[in-house]
Amino acid sequence: MGEKMHTIFVCSDAVGETANTVVQATIRQFNASQVQVKRYGTIRTEDEVRSVVEEAARVGGFIAYTLVLPELREMMRQEAIRVNVNAIDIMGPMMQAFIDTFKGSPKRKVGLLYQLDEQYYQRVEAIEFTVNSDDGKDPNAMKQANIVLLGPSRTSKTPLSIYLAHKGNKVANYPLVPEVRPPATIYELEPSKVIGLTMNPDYLVRIRSERLKAVGLPFGAKYATRERVDEELAFAMKLYKELGCRIIDVSGKAIEETAGLILEDK
Repeated sequence: MGEKMHTIFVCSDAVGETANTVVQATIRQFNASQVQVKRYGTIRTEDEVRSVVEEAARVGGFIAYTLVLPELREMMRQEAIRVNVNAIDIMGPMMQAFIDTFKGSPKRKVGLLYQLDEQYYQRVEAIEFTVNSDDGKDPNAMKQANIVLLGPSRTSKTPLSIYLAHKGNKVANYPLVPEVRPPATIYELEPSKVIGLTMNPDYLVRIRSERLKAVGLPFGAKYATRERVDEELAFAMKLYKELGCRIIDVSGKAIEETAGLILEDK
């Protein structure tokens, strides 16, 4: 009998990205494999608020919310008290602190952070480019990328690429396999935009073994053996030295931490 799945509800009158970021950062602080996040965006009515609160009460979850309009925030607070559900106001205390300290008045404009400005379009374009350039789909795209990530399988290339794309970077990533010669394009890139990812071999063996288990493949498959991992890491390190690129060990690092290391030199 598996553990019960716990649910956190992210509720917003915009897209919910702010609350979701806080929730995901919190989940990473716990051994929380049995936690799922349900997002409800563009909340506009009190009935929608009531529906989310009642669902949270039914499954025994809690709510993290960013509601700019005061009447919706108050409705959320009252409904959560009524059915005894924890509801955390992510933005409210910060806005109140701003008002109390600087005597400011909030614009109370829904989705203000995500206006369709130039920065927004740049981010959308970067995400589309990155998705289309994932896992070596288009090696030629590496020439147009701001950042190129190289690394063996399961060294966080894809999630790291998407995170960096959300920051407005066009990212291409390419999986390194000893049996496949990397495309000539890689050798033509500016070393400053290439990042070589590596990982502690024991750590990588563990991650690959979990992956095999998740997809129902036999535990002893070559992919997750120490011998194979050592071979792939050695191949990758040899290539990184040939390219003269920066090398980052991602063992035990959160995606945000690795991204911070990459972006600090940009």
